[in-house]
Amino acid sequence: MYKALDKLNDRQREAVLATEGPVLVLAGAGSGKTTVLVNRIAYMISEKKINPWNILAITFTNKAANEMKTRIERLLGDEAADIWAGTFHSVCAKILRSCIDFLGYGRDFLIYDTADSRTVLKECMRELNIDEKSFPPRNVLSIISNAKNDLMDPATFENTYRSDYRMSIISRIYYRYQTKLYNNNAVDFDDIIFCTVKILSENPDVLMRYQSRFRYILVDEYQDTNNSQYMLINLLAQGSRNLCIVGDDDQSIYKFRGANIGNILNFEDDFPDMKKITLDRNYRSTQNILDAANAVIAHNRGRLGKELWTAKGEGGKVITFTGANEYDEARYVANEVKKYYEENGVFGDCAVLFRTNAQSRVIEEVMMREHIPYKVLSGLRFYERKEIKDIIAYLRFIHNPKDDVSLARIINEPKRKIGNATLDRAREIAAVNELPLYEVVSHADNYPEFKTAIKKLLDFSKMIESLRKIKDAVPLHELTERVLNDTGYMPALVLENTTESKTRIENLGEFMSVIAEFEKESEEATLAEFLEGISLISDLDGYDENEDAVVLMTIHSAKGLEFPVVFLTGMEEGLFPGIRSINSEDDIEEERRLCYVAITRAKDTLHITKAIRRTVHGKTNIELPSRFFEEIPTEYLDDRTKVFPQFAEAVRASGFGDIVTTNKNRYLKSEKKSVSAAEFLSFKEGDTVEHRSFGRGTVLKATPAGNDCILEIDFESVGFKRLMAAFAKLKKVK
Repeated sequence: MYKALDKLNDRQREAVLATEGPVLVLAGAGSGKTTVLVNRIAYMISEKKINPWNILAITFTNKAANEMKTRIERLLGDEAADIWAGTFHSVCAKILRSCIDFLGYGRDFLIYDTADSRTVLKECMRELNIDEKSFPPRNVLSIISNAKNDLMDPATFENTYRSDYRMSIISRIYYRYQTKLYNNNAVDFDDIIFCTVKILSENPDVLMRYQSRFRYILVDEYQDTNNSQYMLINLLAQGSRNLCIVGDDDQSIYKFRGANIGNILNFEDDFPDMKKITLDRNYRSTQNILDAANAVIAHNRGRLGKELWTAKGEGGKVITFTGANEYDEARYVANEVKKYYEENGVFGDCAVLFRTNAQSRVIEEVMMREHIPYKVLSGLRFYERKEIKDIIAYLRFIHNPKDDVSLARIINEPKRKIGNATLDRAREIAAVNELPLYEVVSHADNYPEFKTAIKKLLDFSKMIESLRKIKDAVPLHELTERVLNDTGYMPALVLENTTESKTRIENLGEFMSVIAEFEKESEEATLAEFLEGISLISDLDGYDENEDAVVLMTIHSAKGLEFPVVFLTGMEEGLFPGIRSINSEDDIEEERRLCYVAITRAKDTLHITKAIRRTVHGKTNIELPSRFFEEIPTEYLDDRTKVFPQFAEAVRASGFGDIVTTNKNRYLKSEKKSVSAAEFLSFKEGDTVEHRSFGRGTVLKATPAGNDCILEIDFESVGFKRLMAAFAKLKKVK
């Protein structure tokens, strides 16, 4: 008998044993879903004698996939190596290596990251003479990405939006963009899944092969799947129907990436005979924290329904604080962090969460002033640094000389006096003669148009060819060393001899360490395998949980993490939930799920903070408490504003009372008014008003506050403003 079953609770044990048929494991935050997945796989192999290679386990991040593999290896040893476990993208990339030729691509295809995709897109727009100001590339790329996630190829996209002027122009860009990718033998991130689904849908023999291979499929974080991922899983699962999805509808927070919460909510429609198992025992947080989370998420209508509980005990109440402004809020956070450090001797237990990256600036300033070590989990990552992207581009081009994007990046790096004019001329010749760009560069002596650039181009191609000759004959680390030296890249940095160049040399040294580690872990350690691996690395894969520093991060980035102490900052209407969400019930529900995720990151202590006034984009506004804050019953809250006299005095000076009160009359005490309170309270949603400075606007929301009214107004000239009726001197426009 599988002994590990004894360590599981009843619901977890049930989920492990239910190996046949469709199963939905509704796993609440901190309920041990990874434990269930790992033990389920180990049980299937050790007790049910299921072949490891017949099991497919899909997660959303490399970190989660690696953790799963490591834990399975501890239980099973070498047998774990034959399990297909990885992210959607890594699994699909592996499938495509064996069958992408069905779509006309070569099996040595490249995967373009976001920066590469944007480069190609801009090139397409230049060729089509489309203005980037009218069609921002980032926005166009997002629309194309959404189309691919919805499995719309350029022809379908064109047909769908034929009558829409703007989208019809984007359709032209989409056509050109996809053609360039194809000519470069490259795919973008969305293509990885799109192409896999297309091949499986159009080739029954290929589909049958993988259905036979994957007899048992497990999918983690199913609530975050988009339409193409949903289709992929359904195609593969229709063979054996042994599909186990694990997820939490209350933690679906990636709608902006195309995630469709309906995939988990409607799972029973696809598999009417499915078995549902709810994991509602939380092993992470105290009961007071869970009660606060339960109270907030209960206001959502679109959910399957569950309530988290724990055996950890009640714990302390959720601590709340109101600052007069964002600096007061940041000082409170810093003081509490220092206090925790004095008592526990560690900074890394603390995490500061915020809805938007812009909120981190003030917190960072105060942390620096107070000499508190911190790290922001965002910004420039290792693989985004110029020198790293340059060397990767060299390796990619050596691997695939059809890669025009990499060629454009490296042809004059380091400086070879091959300018943009020469490169543009080469592009024109390639387009006219329907040749790959490198074919033109490597035969520059056939084109007198290059004039004095002929020798430079030929020297470059000779250098590339010498490296291509050895790419399969020497170890990867030796090839990379040759690239660094033979291209002149490293000598140029050494000759520069500046602080910046020394830092870049250090980073390249770290890159060599990455390759050494890769060679140690991979049996074949091929260039193709290495390039594919680094293409699929996510931002959070480099997060070191053992580094002793306060972590500053957005709530989205915090998904899947946990901390003993969490500060949830900026709990104000218009900020969390964001102003763009307040007119859509679906968006509000997604924001509420995000709040639920934030609350459940805390293990022992949760601080919720907000400010009365906050300066955003140079404008200072009066803020109301977030509706999510007000959804937490006061019996779970402990207001600490009064513990800090200097902050409390600032709050009183602002006219605001106790943060915990539900009495709206105490939010603001208006000064003597020149007109009656009844007139202030007469404003309502939809009113057209006139302001002496901001001009005409429409009232979006009117919230009574004592004898006054807080108005949220969308002005035609300056956009959104939050004003007090008593001081705004507004006139209603009849």
